[in-house]
Amino acid sequence: MAAPVLPLQLVKLPPGPAPLTPEQTYWRTFKSQLLIPSTSDNPITHISCPTLPLNALSQPSDLFTVTTGTRVNLFSIRTRKLVKSINRFGDTAHGAEIRRDGRVMVAGDETGTIQIFDVNTRAIFKTWKEHKQPVWTTKFSPSDPTTLMSASDDRTVRLWDLPSESSTTKFMGHQDYVRCGSFMPGQASSLLVSGSYDQTVKIWDPRAPASAVTTFKHAAPVESVLPMPSGTTILAAADNQISVLDLVAARPLQILQNHQKTVSSLCFASNDTRLVSGGLDGHLKIFETTGWNVVAGSKYPSPILSLCVVGSGPSQEDRHLAVGMQSGVLSIKTRLSGQQKVKEKERQKEMQALIEGRIDEHDKKAAKKRPRGLEKRLRGRDFTGEGADIVIEGNAGANRKHEKKWEVLLRKGKYAAALDKVLEEGHLTATLTLLTALRHRSATRTALSKRDDVSLQPIFKWICKFIVDPRHVNMCVDLGMLVLDIYSQHMGESPQIDRLMGRLHTAVRNEVEQAQMACQTKGMLGLLVETY
Repeated sequence: MAAPVLPLQLVKLPPGPAPLTPEQTYWRTFKSQLLIPSTSDNPITHISCPTLPLNALSQPSDLFTVTTGTRVNLFSIRTRKLVKSINRFGDTAHGAEIRRDGRVMVAGDETGTIQIFDVNTRAIFKTWKEHKQPVWTTKFSPSDPTTLMSASDDRTVRLWDLPSESSTTKFMGHQDYVRCGSFMPGQASSLLVSGSYDQTVKIWDPRAPASAVTTFKHAAPVESVLPMPSGTTILAAADNQISVLDLVAARPLQILQNHQKTVSSLCFASNDTRLVSGGLDGHLKIFETTGWNVVAGSKYPSPILSLCVVGSGPSQEDRHLAVGMQSGVLSIKTRLSGQQKVKEKERQKEMQALIEGRIDEHDKKAAKKRPRGLEKRLRGRDFTGEGADIVIEGNAGANRKHEKKWEVLLRKGKYAAALDKVLEEGHLTATLTLLTALRHRSATRTALSKRDDVSLQPIFKWICKFIVDPRHVNMCVDLGMLVLDIYSQHMGESPQIDRLMGRLHTAVRNEVEQAQMACQTKGMLGLLVETY
């Protein structure tokens, strides 16, 4: 009795890289990077862009500010070009910000001076010199266009009114430098929040300026504070941690520890549904603001000191990702449009389904778009119950897998025809399975021999396509060396084969160069590890 003919077991490929999530795909659409070095190599200490104007009928400003050294550069949101530069400062400038209507700008400097500028003419409207030490933060009120605040190294936070000649309110209570601050949003816009090097975050009420309303103690100096739109939560960056502070419960809700070094800057993106953070480790990370999970990130070549996601249009869609670095380089990445907006809608649907607990239903809808082959492989995986392992005798042939045409040709010993058929079908796993079977039978040379230039082209094309994949390079090299051994004496007789040979030569040369660079990089990293 002859042994039954069993179908070949398909080759199991090693897993490739994990597919990109919708969030990673979205943030990778910020491309067309523009690198702008500072004229004097000063660090980029602050980047800000105006939000929507108070009057819904007016247009938002088309400029965003970049503070570096003794100047403030104003860039166009539409063109990313430098529109004008303001350098009327006695020392290093800090914290420049344009008012929502785009008409005036405020900035402080190392001398403690605060200046108000006309954006169009660059003329100085107002100058205040009450602070005796550097002013690091200046911001306009979100509800009153004539009110602004400042935070200084003289340990004070002050409120100002444009028509007045002096500060209207002075808040004293910090015991060290006050490097960050902001107005609270929404109905609580009369309140202020400040962060200091005395490791505290304080909430101030102008109606009772003598002492802070609430104080949050941290374990390190506070570098940045950012109120959430709800008005009941504040984000504070201290050392390599970001604290999520609840004003109602007066306690931290969560502490994010995803950076390796000090977090220097915070901002919102995607209509305040994403938090973007930058640190001295050069990493930029994006968090979703529901569960505070990291959804994307990127690495920059220098410590990040400032960042801002610049919005455009009435809906303030994310347009540019501006990052200022210690090296004095400003990086501006612009988001692509067109088909990327469709992917953004899919990303929002997925996140909404996750928040509402409908992620299984969303996955089922997305599964309908999968290829049929994948659908068949996944079908039946969740089958459990009595009788799952029962085999009915006499009906075993009903479950036998139908042989493919190339498998029939392989079984009959028609190796060349089997190879032609599997290449024609274009199924990668089937092709690798056949080539492995030919190698085990020592029939690869037989399958490649006695071919003309037409039947040899599919083999060359397959080798050129997959020789750059590390998972298939061994098989491609063996197949390519065998083809060269058989047909090297006939090279130059067919233009098509010569062209494919040149393509293969270029691919192999590029891979060898990349391998050499990888080995050199590995060697340099090894020396650095041994040194430190």
